[in-house]
Amino acid sequence: MREHTNCLVVGGGPAGMVLALLLARAGVDVTVLEKHGDFLRDFRGDTVHPSTIRLMDDLGLGEKFAALPQSKLTTVSIPDEEGRDIVMADFRVLKHHPYVAMVPQWDLLNLLADAGRAEPHFHLRMNTEATDLVHEGGRIAGVRYRTTDGNTGELRANLVVGCDGRWSVVRRLANLRPKEYPVPMDTWWFRLPREANERPGLTPGMRRGHFAVVIPREGYFQIAYLAPKGLDEQLRAEGLDAFRARIAAVLPEFADRVDKLESMDEVKHLDVRLNLLRRWHIKGLLCIGDAAHAMSPIAGVGINLAVQDAVATARLLAGPLLRGRLTSADLARVQRRRWLPTVLVQGLQRVMHAGVVRPTLDEQRNGPPRQVVRIMNRLPGLRFVPAYLIGIGFRPERAPGFARRPA
Repeated sequence: MREHTNCLVVGGGPAGMVLALLLARAGVDVTVLEKHGDFLRDFRGDTVHPSTIRLMDDLGLGEKFAALPQSKLTTVSIPDEEGRDIVMADFRVLKHHPYVAMVPQWDLLNLLADAGRAEPHFHLRMNTEATDLVHEGGRIAGVRYRTTDGNTGELRANLVVGCDGRWSVVRRLANLRPKEYPVPMDTWWFRLPREANERPGLTPGMRRGHFAVVIPREGYFQIAYLAPKGLDEQLRAEGLDAFRARIAAVLPEFADRVDKLESMDEVKHLDVRLNLLRRWHIKGLLCIGDAAHAMSPIAGVGINLAVQDAVATARLLAGPLLRGRLTSADLARVQRRRWLPTVLVQGLQRVMHAGVVRPTLDEQRNGPPRQVVRIMNRLPGLRFVPAYLIGIGFRPERAPGFARRPA
């Protein structure tokens, strides 16, 4: 089959769903291809920062978002060498939504999908995977796809947007190669039980060459264990008991429940990447979000940066798409607008890798540099700076007028 849509979005993650919803509200016919049958995949980016929560308000979805199951983080702390928690970011000083919401990503995506289905120009195809790009007249003119039941087809579009994550098929097929930055660690995700009255803060454990981050969720703790890159095969060869011992060493307060981890199959490995496309677009195709710039899990900013990419893309491209006059110059405007905030965030993540993560994994120290601890203790007002950079970002994007709806 050969079909046509104005804008084709590959990937139904946060960037793809936000972009599709906004363009549909502008009157652009938009189709999203999502290769899975639902959004139920664990240990995805679940941190929703104040800038994204405010976007939900702009879109008239604030009340529905607030009703989703979530836990709220108001501070981020790091233990010093003596094990005392040092508050590094205090979101309570922010004006709007003074917290980070921990929301299962599938709930957020279902909310956006439901809002999209209310728009006549929004089309979501689940169980549909992009398999190749259609080239015509020196430009990308659409994609070939395959459904889970074996059907194949061709969907033509005036613009293809790759929102299919850090291992983007669209990016690979377009021969767009990102620059890779060195990363000292990988991450292993798993769950441990949580009592109702246990701590709501986000405080990592940093002890004797081990690093772990505890994220409070509704009914459980989501744990990220960080270890040197390339260690997955060794960890699995060591076995479950050795892994439990690692967790008890870095998070002694959880030593009484590590036996609830019953198999290494419950431990999900994330191959951490930090990369950036030098060029996000070719004729007829644009990459945004993780497809353009994979982020480290440090500070959990990847989902929010991707969402802001989507908002900027919708604002800049809705008009040209509606007029049928989209050019490469229009695509370049998206990259120019989002380039600096992306580079700055990745720069901060590289500083955190070098100044906090690597020294901990190399057993040089257990905590941030002492100078940083002294400064944060003497000048607590500085907690506003990381709170703003994490929660709001370098260039926050507000919903364009055509996409706004009353609550």
